[in-house]
This record gives sequence, C-alpha cells and structure tokens, in this order.
Amino acid sequence: MSLEEMKALQLDERRPPPETTEMNGVLMTKMMSDNWDKIWNFQAKPDDLLIATYAKAGTTWTQEIVDMIQNDGDVQKCQRANTFDRHPFIEWALPPPLNSGLDLANKMPSPRTLKTHLPVQMVPPSFWKENVKIIYVARNAKDCLVSYYHFSRMNKMIPDPGPWEDYVETFKAGKVLWGSWYDHVKGWWDAKDRHRILYLLYEDMKEDPKREIQKMLRFLEKDISEEVLNKIIHHTSFDMMKQNPMANYTTLPTSIMDHSISPFMRRGVPGDWKNYFTVAQNEAFDKDYERKMAGTTLTFRTTL
Repeated sequence: MSLEEMKALQLDERRPPPETTEMNGVLMTKMMSDNWDKIWNFQAKPDDLLIATYAKAGTTWTQEIVDMIQNDGDVQKCQRANTFDRHPFIEWALPPPLNSGLDLANKMPSPRTLKTHLPVQMVPPSFWKENVKIIYVARNAKDCLVSYYHFSRMNKMIPDPGPWEDYVETFKAGKVLWGSWYDHVKGWWDAKDRHRILYLLYEDMKEDPKREIQKMLRFLEKDISEEVLNKIIHHTSFDMMKQNPMANYTTLPTSIMDHSISPFMRRGVPGDWKNYFTVAQNEAFDKDYERKMAGTTLTFRTTL
C-alpha cells in the first residue's frame, strides 16, 4: 500500500460500519456482494496456491510459513511487503484508492499465493477446474469466536460485534462475515478427499509446528535443510510475528484497524476462550455444538 493510499485512508474515525448483505445464506460486506460476478469468475492458474481458512483461524501465520517455505527461509524476502500485498485476499473489496484482492491477484506474476475465507461452495470454480493446491487451516470454535470478537472490535471494515454475550449468539447463528463456522469447517473437511487440499488444525500447529510445517513441505513438494526449517519455526513464532510490521497489520491506519482497542496479533494460544465464556455460556455452546457437528468425523481440541 502506497503512502498516498495511506493518506487517503485517514478518514473520519467514526465512519459508519460497513453495509452487509447475505448471499446464499452467507453474510458478506456489500462491497464483496457488489463485486461477486468478478470474484466468481476469477481465473485461477494451475500453479496458484490458495490458503483458505475461516476468519481468525491462523491465516496470517500460515501465510508467513508458506512465504518462508517458498523463499527458502530468506527473512528479508519475506519482508518485501505486507502480508496482504504478498498474498491477495481474493474476495476482499475495499473503497478506492485501495486495491481489491482481485486487482492485486490479476496483476501478480505467477506463481501466486492467494488467500480466501470463502466457504468451500463459494470458491470460484476455476480453482477446481485448474486443480489448484489448497492449504486449509481450521481452529476450534471457541477460540475462533473469542479471536473474531476482538478482531471485530478493532477492525472498522467489518461489523461491530456489540456486547460479548450478544456476539456469542451471533457467532453460533452464523450471522458473521463468511457465515457459519460449523458449515465452513465441515464443508472444507468433506471436500478434502475430492481435491488437492491439505487440511491442518491450528491446535496441531501450536503443539508441534515442526511436524505440521513438514506436512506443508511434502504437500508443496519442497525440500529444505533442517537449518532452514528451524529458521522458519523461529521466525513464524507468535512472538516474532507480533514484532513484524509486515505481518502484524500495524502499517494500516487506525481508520481501518485500531490496535489500541485490541492488537491484530492478540494472544494466539489454544484455550483462551476460558477467560471469556461463563459456565452457562459454555454449557449452552457445547450443547449447540454437539447438535451442529453431529455426523462429522472432524474433531477439535479446545485446549492443549
């Protein structure tokens, strides 16, 4: 993002929340739905890589790991630009003068690494047609909810979450951007055996980053030395990324993300939900969860 674009974004801090609309039962910003034809008709290429996640499930972390793998652990190369400029967010449309993810993707030379939060049924068909490799990361619902709540408080481009107790119900009902967490993780889980999808769990990545990065290496058909692998683990740790302005979104103006409300890189630990859920909320959540996740082989750990 250029300095001119940054200046143009020093807008009124009290600007109204973004307009939203539902498409196929999935909540989106009006900017996304207005651009939907372009998004749906996006042309993927066979050598693209797509990183797909539900919001706040370890997306930026995965992007940094992948970028380090692709650049053989060269830290300088991985700090060539902000995460959002290195890996276009295909469905994300922003007000002028900012580039939309599509504009960035279309200008980018191959091979491209792209990002999406779209549920599997809304991914542009060209990704399946071109048999693109996809890395999907899923995170347990409770920690996802807490992280999304704080993110919604600080990010002016997405709807205000309102009070915590209301947000818990909003999340359970799937009335948040990109729709239901339950449908999202299950939809991608079901698709993984039909397409080139590496399905990873955030909690597994936290427990043993080396093991999970090795899965990514095999999937991407990349060989690296033990030394480079250890370098990647170190430089993509939460503490290192929190200090990295090219990964922590601090280069954005406060009119987009206000880190004084809540930092983009907040805690990143499994089990943080215990600091927020009341006993009653937790019991109600578990009951609802059991009903919505019935019949799937997908299981999550809520603590390590």
